[in-house]
Amino acid sequence: MQAGASEEWRKYWTLAVAAALGNSLTVLPLYSLGPFMSSLQDEFGWTRAQVSLGATVSTSLGAVLGVGVGLLMDRWGPRPIGIAGVAMVCSAYALLGTTSAAITHWLSLWVLIGIGAACIKPTVWTSAVSSRFDRSRGVAIAVTISGSGVAATVIPPLATWFITNDGWRSAFAGVGFVWAVAVLPFLILFFRGSQDRQKKGAPAGAGYAGDQLPGLSVAEGLRSPAFAKLGFAGMMFAFTLTGLIVHFVPVLRDRGVDSMTAASIAGLLGVSSIVGRLGAGFLIDRFRADRVAVGAFLLPIAAVGLLLVDGGLPLMVVAAIVVGLSLGSELDVIIYLTTRHLGLKRLGVLFGSMLLMLSLGSALGPVTAGLVFDQFGSYLYFLLAMIPLCALGAVIISTLGPYPTFAASTEPKAA
Repeated sequence: MQAGASEEWRKYWTLAVAAALGNSLTVLPLYSLGPFMSSLQDEFGWTRAQVSLGATVSTSLGAVLGVGVGLLMDRWGPRPIGIAGVAMVCSAYALLGTTSAAITHWLSLWVLIGIGAACIKPTVWTSAVSSRFDRSRGVAIAVTISGSGVAATVIPPLATWFITNDGWRSAFAGVGFVWAVAVLPFLILFFRGSQDRQKKGAPAGAGYAGDQLPGLSVAEGLRSPAFAKLGFAGMMFAFTLTGLIVHFVPVLRDRGVDSMTAASIAGLLGVSSIVGRLGAGFLIDRFRADRVAVGAFLLPIAAVGLLLVDGGLPLMVVAAIVVGLSLGSELDVIIYLTTRHLGLKRLGVLFGSMLLMLSLGSALGPVTAGLVFDQFGSYLYFLLAMIPLCALGAVIISTLGPYPTFAASTEPKAA
């Protein structure tokens, strides 16, 4: 690392770790849903599309509320928003075990998760980290986003273990409790960005916490071509990848893989996403991030090819690794490109607005994959649709121009 990068890590490594733990909650509802699908179908007779609709409700609500939460984060800083969101998501997730046969009960519980999810978007965690790291921002963001990779590795087998030993109702409570105990103490102790420090002791109405940070205003950012390109490309990628991830265990089960093996293979998504994130972080600190992003967007096409070939467990394992690499690197580069093209000043509102587009893709992907299966008895047509969508996203990203230069200094603020 450069001298400046080493100094950043010496001062703020605990912030990066706390942010990574907080970011792990962003994938808790989606990555755990696959192992529960068969149990919910057997218990209530629901279709896979109906089960997936809960994730759609949560993701959609989180997207709608994301802009408002971004405004609050720009004013108050990310710390209070993130801590409150983690507490709410863990509590609401545990309550999923109380659901009844009424689908409205199931969906209402996902509404609660969606409200909390709006407060734990990656923007919350990466905005604090980006305010402290400049020379090593790519790696710092990668470490932060890798928290979701750790969660993706642990959640499927953990949920399956709880379901096998205690039943699906207790499993929801168990997973929610484990995550709350693992994450909240670290956030309370270590999660503070420069925005939080600047705002501490300031009078009410004293402006926004990020006013001294470099970047575009809300109006300038929303008019920026980079905003539209990143939003549309991210939306298409989120649609395809989220749909595949939520249904990855059922895809494997339909190929004759037993539940525990399928969950273990799905856990490789998390392991490889960590590698993808750290690798992408290393690369975007040294090369143009849009070129790294193009590679990330094209990887799922290879994964689809592997899933469509009847090659048994080895190819399924490789497909999971490829999907995980893409998952890890894609969000890394989108967030990094946003901080470089739009800046940090109003990142909460601007990325919150962009997340409306990304979350629309994430909301529609799982339920669309479920509908395709319910209609045709196979995920084939959804997998085939992924190919042109991922390719188009790569083309859009490739048209981003050079990073703009902002008037304000990009040096991180001292503690």
